[in-house]
Amino acid sequence: MRKPTIDVVIPVYKPDQGLRQLLKGLMRQTLAPDHILLVNTEERYFDPSVLEGIRNVQVIHIKKREFDHGGTRHMAAKLLQGEFLLFMTQDAQPADDALLEELYRPFSEERVCASYARQKPKEGCRELERYTRTFNYGDEDRIKTKEDLPLLGIKTFFCSNVCAMYRRKDYQELGGFPSPMIFNEDMVFAGRAILRGKAVAYCSKAVVFHSHNYSGKQQFKRNFDLGVSQADHPEVFGAAPSESEGIRLVKRTASYLLKRKKVWLLPVLVYQSGCKYLGYRLGKGYRKLPRWTIRRCTDNLCYWEKIWG
Repeated sequence: MRKPTIDVVIPVYKPDQGLRQLLKGLMRQTLAPDHILLVNTEERYFDPSVLEGIRNVQVIHIKKREFDHGGTRHMAAKLLQGEFLLFMTQDAQPADDALLEELYRPFSEERVCASYARQKPKEGCRELERYTRTFNYGDEDRIKTKEDLPLLGIKTFFCSNVCAMYRRKDYQELGGFPSPMIFNEDMVFAGRAILRGKAVAYCSKAVVFHSHNYSGKQQFKRNFDLGVSQADHPEVFGAAPSESEGIRLVKRTASYLLKRKKVWLLPVLVYQSGCKYLGYRLGKGYRKLPRWTIRRCTDNLCYWEKIWG
């Protein structure tokens, strides 16, 4: 079988040895990437030592005010020529050397335009976040199409650029990631693709380690930006509201804690869920908010400064 050409795009900011570990993990893959492009925000924060001994890596530098979740990735994609594009974040780590091979496997079906990896929690991940990873990333592969909307709802459109591969031909034909984009560019692309008859594959055997121990304030800000992204793209999220999926996660997490007799975590669950929901609802209605409130709520102030001029 002919080896496909695969280019990797990784936006980076203040990279550390975790990025070096990621790059070394990519070079060990059974289906090795042909080229890796790092889009670094602010050159003064980039440590070239993370690249020592690693081949086929290119670095371009941008200013913080230029970064855009969709636009920066799309700019990088236009600089590359591979048949497939793999987008990752600098804090993800391949679990083994078969990550790219497993992500590539579903593309034997012509309708598949994107595939994304399973995320497992990193060492030190807290209990609630650990369960959220299990809830969102199950054991079974699935190829999702618009026929799945009645059953899966918003999860039909789920895709994560923490680690996701795209067929370049489809990526270009579908217009790539939208810009400007505060957050959630991966789901917007996947939603548009699925609604136009394409499919997105979840690959349970393609595994990366990735998780965060967010505070309630961080959850609030992240979900505010999530709500903004959904308000700005009703052509996707109007087809599958996400509130019911959030409620299901809370109920399933509470049941999980009760079964394991970890009731002391229930107040934490209530608090974090409240922060998420409040942030999300404010984000959905951001057009009614004064600018000073948006500044306090967002996790991406540079986005608003560009929007407001």
